[in-house]
Amino acid sequence: MLTKGNIYAMRFAIENLPSGVPVVEIGSFCGLSANVISYLLKIAGKNNKIFCCDKWIFEGSENGPNLGNSQISHKDYRNFVKSSFIRNIEFFSPDNKPFAVEQTSDEFFLLWQKHAKANDIFGRTTILGGEIAFAYIDGNHTYEFAKRDFKNIDKSLELGGFILFDDSSDADPFGLSKLMKEIKHNSNYQVVMKNPNYLFKKIA
Repeated sequence: MLTKGNIYAMRFAIENLPSGVPVVEIGSFCGLSANVISYLLKIAGKNNKIFCCDKWIFEGSENGPNLGNSQISHKDYRNFVKSSFIRNIEFFSPDNKPFAVEQTSDEFFLLWQKHAKANDIFGRTTILGGEIAFAYIDGNHTYEFAKRDFKNIDKSLELGGFILFDDSSDADPFGLSKLMKEIKHNSNYQVVMKNPNYLFKKIA
């Protein structure tokens, strides 16, 4: 699910990107947000590469072999979602496919910091690393994971770059409200909008 507020925030960030360095998405699911980012870059006339990471291992898979009380195994569900991502990207964004790396965000950022060579799920090889212009964080929503994602993005986010956190509204039940308060008090960042999720800009 991608809220209209997120799309508005993405469009604002993309139209105001400080440079042509990469855009990064953490958490991809079936590819909706990656396709939207690709489309918004296209209509804005921007050529920033898109990198995304997801290992398609979902919450609850540690509780049993099947998805809830269904007969669907977590393995089959994972394969279905991953294949849906591939199909959706190839259909909607054939001329600007994200470089999709099958790693957790922690693994992805270790590779990013090392400027490592990586293979993506479309069979391409690319070099990771460098500055980031815009990051969309929609991975593990616990405070600990999201804070690590923020710290990792912060290491590479260029001055004037943006970070958008999904499910970060003040009323959201996920663990991001604590992190949002911390970033709001971080003098290196300013709130650009709350719609209702938070978009931040790096100012120092």
